[in-house]
Amino acid sequence: MITTPKITLTFLGTGTSTGVPEVGCCCKVCSSADPRDKRLRCAALIDVDDTRLLVDCGPDFRQQMMHLPFRAIDAVLLTHEHYDHVGGLDDLRPFCRFGEIPVYANELTAQHLRMRMPYCFVDKSYPGIPRMDLRVAAPAGRFEVNGVEVMPLEVMHGKLPILGYRIAQRVGYVTDMLTMPEQSYQLLEGVDLLVLNALRDKPHPTHQTVSEALQVVERLRPRETFLIHPSHHIGLHADVERQLPPHVHLAYDGLQVVV
Repeated sequence: MITTPKITLTFLGTGTSTGVPEVGCCCKVCSSADPRDKRLRCAALIDVDDTRLLVDCGPDFRQQMMHLPFRAIDAVLLTHEHYDHVGGLDDLRPFCRFGEIPVYANELTAQHLRMRMPYCFVDKSYPGIPRMDLRVAAPAGRFEVNGVEVMPLEVMHGKLPILGYRIAQRVGYVTDMLTMPEQSYQLLEGVDLLVLNALRDKPHPTHQTVSEALQVVERLRPRETFLIHPSHHIGLHADVERQLPPHVHLAYDGLQVVV
């Protein structure tokens, strides 16, 4: 008998590169008392039965993990090399007690990580550094983590090619996207849950607006979509949520979704 794996997605952080509130800003969003308007930088845990995948590892990673039960991370899936998505990799140190952690990234991100964190990728390392097995993931180059299928796919962050992921067939995770090649649309067809970036209402040269994200949702038609990576310019969480279609939601830090 074929059993369907239990998939739980935990949004560790849902904000853009500056976080929300933004330092020095007193707008209504940055001043909001609603905890859903407090956004750390984007990262997510995806648990497929007993396998735990971390998508991105930004500078808030340590803070994001402090209140969660301590257990092994089986792999890290990086979308791209920007600091708000990789700035917490050194904080993987405690999780290396369970063993070396595979870290998947595209070729450009892998090159930049070796330059930024050379102490992690030398032959003679010193005790205590994070033990990472850096592996290059190519678009449409399917691989498995403990039997869980992961399909990298390419999206464009402005003019920068970055990675999104389809995980365990049912979950699609895309952040920092402006446009998506046709092949990547095909790789995402049929997902049950889609995580998708939406920065604000006003057009941006490297990120989708809310309306652009909704156009992607309309094409892919997942059962549920959660929008991530908004700036404070998107407006109050409660207001945005009311304006979205019933099957589309604005994610918030700490939200858990069972697929």
